[in-house]
Amino acid sequence: MPAQQKETTHPGLAQVQFLTIAEVAKVMRVSKMTVYRLVHSGELPAVRVGKSFRVTETAVQDYLENAYYDAG
Repeated sequence: MPAQQKETTHPGLAQVQFLTIAEVAKVMRVSKMTVYRLVHSGELPAVRVGKSFRVTETAVQDYLENAYYDAG
């Protein structure tokens, strides 16, 4: 008889929307290489899934909000 498995899900994790690097590049209107540079430099937090990266929508929104600057 197998031992009971404890379910370890995070309550808010089901609502998190992950984007691929290509999807992030499309949203930000930049190249995929630019997104990879942001991820590797730590400016854009990402999760590694196998050989791929996934970025949350909120991370993209936060990055863009903090990227605004007043040129005047």
